[in-house]
Amino acid sequence: MKDNDWKDRLGVVFSTNPDYQYEYQEDQEQQTLPCNQQKLRVRMEKNNRGGKIVTVISGFTGTSDDIKELGRKLKTAIGVGGSVKDGDIIIQGDMRERIVTLLKSWGYSQTK
Repeated sequence: MKDNDWKDRLGVVFSTNPDYQYEYQEDQEQQTLPCNQQKLRVRMEKNNRGGKIVTVISGFTGTSDDIKELGRKLKTAIGVGGSVKDGDIIIQGDMRERIVTLLKSWGYSQTK
C-alpha cells in the first residue's frame, strides 16, 4: 500500500464506510511502438510563439524517456535547440524537410 498521504486523495471529501479503501490511480505509460509503426506528424507553427517559427513533431506513442531521447537525437543531428512538451517535440525554426528526411532514415516510415 502506498503512503497514506492526503494530497493523493484530494478528490475524496468524506466516506461513511469504515472499511473504505481509497483506490489510487496509477499512471501507466504506453509501451513504445517500433519505429516503423509510429505515426508521426511534422508541422510548422507560428501562433502564440512571439512571431518565432517552430517545427512540431506530434503523434509519438511511447514512454516519456523515449520521446525525450528522440527529441535529443533530432536536436543534435540538426544542430538547433528545442524541447519536449506535452508529448510533442518542438524544434526551433522551419526544419520540416530535414526532420522528415532524418526520421525516414532512422526507420520512421509513416511520417507526414
